[in-house]
Amino acid sequence: MIKTFPLNKEPLKIKRALISVYDKTGIVELAKSLVNFNIEIISTGGTGKTLRESGVPVTNVSEYTGFPEILDGRVKTINPLIEGGILGFRDVHLEEAKKHKIRWIDLVVCNLYPFSKIIASENCELSLALENIDIGGPTMIRSAAKNIGWVCVVVNPNDYKKIGEELANTKTIPFKLRRNLSTKAFGHTAQYDAIIHNYLKEEKLPDKISLSFDKHSVMRYGENPTQEAAAYRALNNKGNNILTAKTHQGKPLSYNNIMDADAALNCIKEFNSTACVVVKHANPCGVSTEGHDIVKVFKQAFNADKLSAFGGVIALNKTCNKQIADEISKVFVEIVIAPSFDSDALETLQKKKNLRVLSTGKILKRKDAIELRNIDGGVLIQDVDLSSLNKNDLKLVTNKKVDDEDISTMLFGWKVLKHIKSNAILTVKNKSTIGVGAGQVSRVDAVDIAVRKSGINIKGSILCSDAFFPFRDSIDKISDKGIKAIIQPGGSIRDEEVIEACNEHNIAMVFTGKRCFKH
Repeated sequence: MIKTFPLNKEPLKIKRALISVYDKTGIVELAKSLVNFNIEIISTGGTGKTLRESGVPVTNVSEYTGFPEILDGRVKTINPLIEGGILGFRDVHLEEAKKHKIRWIDLVVCNLYPFSKIIASENCELSLALENIDIGGPTMIRSAAKNIGWVCVVVNPNDYKKIGEELANTKTIPFKLRRNLSTKAFGHTAQYDAIIHNYLKEEKLPDKISLSFDKHSVMRYGENPTQEAAAYRALNNKGNNILTAKTHQGKPLSYNNIMDADAALNCIKEFNSTACVVVKHANPCGVSTEGHDIVKVFKQAFNADKLSAFGGVIALNKTCNKQIADEISKVFVEIVIAPSFDSDALETLQKKKNLRVLSTGKILKRKDAIELRNIDGGVLIQDVDLSSLNKNDLKLVTNKKVDDEDISTMLFGWKVLKHIKSNAILTVKNKSTIGVGAGQVSRVDAVDIAVRKSGINIKGSILCSDAFFPFRDSIDKISDKGIKAIIQPGGSIRDEEVIEACNEHNIAMVFTGKRCFKH
């Protein structure tokens, strides 16, 4: 059984500090303030050199321990005089410490080699990555974080000011602050190990998974005012996404804003040609890629469902110009996203003070990644759906045929369909959406909604379904609407019944052989 001792919660007087940092931001100022409080400083090579050059008296770790750095610097601080000085209980281990000439270390200031930056560099080989795994640093940090009764640990330069203020005001460090800094320290080392684990693992879905994120922003609330919320950014996140976008104006993004903006940006990444996507409640309600004129494409996407577009998110994959800005100024939307904005467009949009305006830089294709969803007691993990269709994937199953223009429109519709919550039905024409039936528990209901939203534009359109039709009832419902063709995965035990219905109503149908559910 592990022996336990009462935890010291009294304010801690600092007599000796060990400083070993890679990120030297603010370290000279902190060290000078410590010296002013008659605190002895022990330090390692690079940090010690920086402090000495700034006039701070420092005792080198090798001088302190009487043992040199060895193995090309791999072993510096792993020494009983260092670890004992950090881990010892002052009221229990005093005699043992005297016997072994261990002196107490009351403050540990340490942060680690930038492993994440190293592995993000081009042509980083495994040998280089391994050399940048810090060993002594995490050992010191964890030791100090464990012994919060007698030691204070600091890993973030942003906390140096708190240490200085406490020493100036009370000449001690209170237990509450020590505990708070200990929590940050364990988070620092946990994140560090998670990055290493994720770098070294070769399986996409290993037996254990480590997650590591930094706080990006805190929201006023989550989906509802009763829920707390914050956004966290993946380390070394330099991608083309909402959390790296530049905000030109508007209120801070809310939880729902980020969800909708992310949905819009992910959808528009499907297209190489000029495109506009309008999203409401995480579903595309208007998408167009018809033509090269971004103004025309914007109008077609927005007009596809003006009612739903109210209060939505607009994403463009070309520069937003003043013409588009003038159109946006006439309506209410929450967010506009584009690779860039003309200066006169920004000037126009500034008139709508609450409108969020985000530029992303060149919009790139989505990359292979995993996505996570919380469930009670765990998470579900899967690949991001990067699947695509081409003409050769399609199988005509009806008597009525489709031409190249139909196929082109089908492939457009399928790209949009991947981003609509299932059950999903979509009607498209001329590479623009005209009706979206999203997130219904019945495919027939989704058909009804898409048809109703399509209005008179439904004639000559193509209907897209994210999964197979289990019965012919949906086909019978649209028989007199003027829909010319259907694209769907196929695979139902009643496929022949559905195909027969299409032949009866002179509607072409192609199978994709793959579905695109988005729950």
